[in-house]
Amino acid sequence: MIVYEASKAEFVDSVFSGSITDEIYEMYQQKIGKSGKSQIMSWENSMQYMYRVLEDSEIPDDCGVAIEFTIPTTSKRIDFIITGLNQFQDDSVVIIELKQWSEAQKVEGKDGVVKTILGGGLRETTHPSYQVWSYASLIKNFNQTVEEDEIGLHPCAYLHNYDFIEEDPLTDEIYKPYFDEAPLYGKRDALKLRNFIKKYIRYGDNSDILLRIDNGKIRPSKKLQDTLASMLDGNKEFVMIDEQKICYELAIKMARESYLDDKKRVLIVEGGPGTGKSVVAINLLVDLMADDMLSLYVTKNSAPRNVFFEKLKGGKHSLSYLKNLFKGSGSFTASESNEFDAIIVDEAHRLNKKSGLFSNLGENQVKEIINAAKFSVFFIDKHQKISLKDYGSVEAIYEFCNYFDAEVEHIKLESQFRCNGSDGYLSWLNDVLEIEETANFDGFDFDYDFRVVDSPSELRDLIFEKNTDNNARLLAGYCWDWIKEGKNNTDVHDIVIDDFSMSWNLGNSDTWAIDEDSVNEIGCIHTSQGLEFDYVGVIIGEDMRFDGEHIVTDFEKRARTDQSLKGIKKMYKENSVGALEIADEIIKNTYRTLMTRGMKGCYIYCEDMELQTYFKEKLSRL
Repeated sequence: MIVYEASKAEFVDSVFSGSITDEIYEMYQQKIGKSGKSQIMSWENSMQYMYRVLEDSEIPDDCGVAIEFTIPTTSKRIDFIITGLNQFQDDSVVIIELKQWSEAQKVEGKDGVVKTILGGGLRETTHPSYQVWSYASLIKNFNQTVEEDEIGLHPCAYLHNYDFIEEDPLTDEIYKPYFDEAPLYGKRDALKLRNFIKKYIRYGDNSDILLRIDNGKIRPSKKLQDTLASMLDGNKEFVMIDEQKICYELAIKMARESYLDDKKRVLIVEGGPGTGKSVVAINLLVDLMADDMLSLYVTKNSAPRNVFFEKLKGGKHSLSYLKNLFKGSGSFTASESNEFDAIIVDEAHRLNKKSGLFSNLGENQVKEIINAAKFSVFFIDKHQKISLKDYGSVEAIYEFCNYFDAEVEHIKLESQFRCNGSDGYLSWLNDVLEIEETANFDGFDFDYDFRVVDSPSELRDLIFEKNTDNNARLLAGYCWDWIKEGKNNTDVHDIVIDDFSMSWNLGNSDTWAIDEDSVNEIGCIHTSQGLEFDYVGVIIGEDMRFDGEHIVTDFEKRARTDQSLKGIKKMYKENSVGALEIADEIIKNTYRTLMTRGMKGCYIYCEDMELQTYFKEKLSRL
């Protein structure tokens, strides 16, 4: 999606007449939403500089100009794009990252990272050349039209307030791989930037390059489970951008320091669904092992591990090697202090307090993991706690960091890589489910396919239609008992709604998420959390309804076989208000998690017709 597009002549006229900021803002409001003052001021500033750069008769008036281009499958946008033909009449695109920076510092020991003033303080961020190179790489990876039409992408960064000096931090040798790929230009380099543009844009955009890119075929987003084998072989399947890169480099640095001095270090990484937590985690695992560090990947939920084993089975690594690499969270009750160089904990919100089938082993999983590792990293999302036993929290991690006198860092991931890159969809969902009030109460941006369907049969048929490459699944809240006699028989239908019936996922499958026939069954939270699909259809049971004013949850409507709220009735007798608050959080978090498993779309059916109407009304405002 492009916020603003025009020819160079139209852009120049708009800047000259003083209307450019208003024009960008008007289109921004229509396509994305309201923008803050800092964003508006940056347009006001930067467009004046780009106007001066483009004021050259050798840059054709009919070349294309795009501002705020959304990178496919992400929530990130490119500041400025120029399109046209090069000297050989080939399609050519110049991608420009615009920066307001006036100073920066080099950061040693972290690849592609610098420090500058951001948000009123000195903060680490990606080097401008790395940033624009990574954005160009994402376009190349995901926009199929760019590859098929052989459209050349040429990234650069323009820091129009920055006065480069001799031996400047930003042009240090450590950043050479990135500024070789994406040149840097400062306040005295307008002529150099102009020449860079003229090198690749000789003729106008007479083949609708902007339109073809904007409407280009988008490759399916890579799923972690499908690329795992390649990543373990050392291949870079995912380009990490912005705070993902900052998080990764911080983790690598902390792990290496702990490896050398044996001092405990802990990194807490907060992030919602689709922010790349698992991608960063697996990249860390691969690269720490490449540094000869004894490292483990840990999840409490067995479903992701089982899927990983199945995907890796028969490859170059033995099953015993893989079993030792991917561990459950209760594996450290008897571990020695600093037995491992690094433990990477994904879905840390699912950690239990005690381990074992009967919760009678060990003392505390958070404590035991920090004890067992020199360096531990916890990837956590407080809104994905879906059981009374879920103990993992930022507060608990800090408590045991203090206990072990561990050095601790805390970072957040925000960029969206699921739900077609829509931060807005997740914020809208939080608001609609009344998990928290957000600015997206009236809708969300980007092309995410969300629908409310009128029957569970229609939902099933829609998912069957979307399951073209084993990439769509039906999910449901845990409101139907799992019939014991039919746990391994898909013909025994646990879930019955009027004339619709289907089976829960089978008990004899550890890999429901990737099994070919799984589309004929309905998955629960435990078989889908931590995994992703292209499309999901979610049945919302009677444990969540709309009372005319608010969303109401009811733990009494949960299935008797559901273990996630085991003990809630006893808790309710002792403290009814507290029990209801906890149950409400868990039920809403469950549906939020289910409704964010789809990368391209989510379809829902609600048993409560008032809730069905509520969602339809919310959807009608988009």
